[in-house]
Amino acid sequence: MAHQQRVKLATVLSLFVAAATYLPGYVLASCVEIEGSLTQGGLIWGKVPPGSRVTLDGETLDVLQAGTTIAGFGRNAAATAELVVEDGADVCRQTLQITPRQYAVQRVQGVPQKTVTPPPEQLERIRREQALVNAAKAQRLLRPDLLQAALAGFQWPTVGPISGVYGSQRYYNGAAGNPHYGVDVAVPTGTVVLAPAAGVVTLAEPDLFYSGGTVILDHGFRFSSAFLHMSKVLVEVGEEVNSGDVIGEVGATGRATGPHLDWRMSWRNHRIDPQLLAPTMPNL
Repeated sequence: MAHQQRVKLATVLSLFVAAATYLPGYVLASCVEIEGSLTQGGLIWGKVPPGSRVTLDGETLDVLQAGTTIAGFGRNAAATAELVVEDGADVCRQTLQITPRQYAVQRVQGVPQKTVTPPPEQLERIRREQALVNAAKAQRLLRPDLLQAALAGFQWPTVGPISGVYGSQRYYNGAAGNPHYGVDVAVPTGTVVLAPAAGVVTLAEPDLFYSGGTVILDHGFRFSSAFLHMSKVLVEVGEEVNSGDVIGEVGATGRATGPHLDWRMSWRNHRIDPQLLAPTMPNL
């Protein structure tokens, strides 16, 4: 898996003594073998004893019945995070080192000015649409089968030149905007967009102010993919799709200067870099 980093947390007691902090009266349990990317924008997962309580920097993580747990790091994640696994009386505490990243600056010209400085009459629409997106991402779909399938591997939703990357600071028509949280693939309008992994559609909107034709696909336990700027949305809310199913067509709707697909990922409120989970883009 592209850029995937496998980190094995210590399982030998002598290493625990060097790296771990003990809670009085507790015995240190075996820590997890972590898969994924310990970096800003990365997603990690691993197996813990079923029924364990797991926290990351105090935030309680989901633990599936089989013991899988996941977590993610946003664009500006701190350099360290404390992972705590509690299995009955046994507690393991480990400090994870999060690799920082350098982000590009991207200047985008020719964007419709109304999407850079929205007129007052559009502000209520923008707020309403953001609430729709937030509600779709906030759903807690308890589907271990979907999550396990996603963690087994993603495919590209469309194949072509990468024209924008995660984390870049964007300037639209010279004005500073929010960082870019997805990966852009520049392909012609009408190119089909495929589900990169199985999921349930939680948002299917043909024309949002900023993102145009937009689909959010929930992979379970608040881990989701979003697909922006599409010319056609070919799925409906509540529909379950498999990896490789057609969900829409590429376009240039919303805040866009040309046809492309903007693929984004989120884990809870953290924006994840899809390129860290996708295979290497095929040569064209």
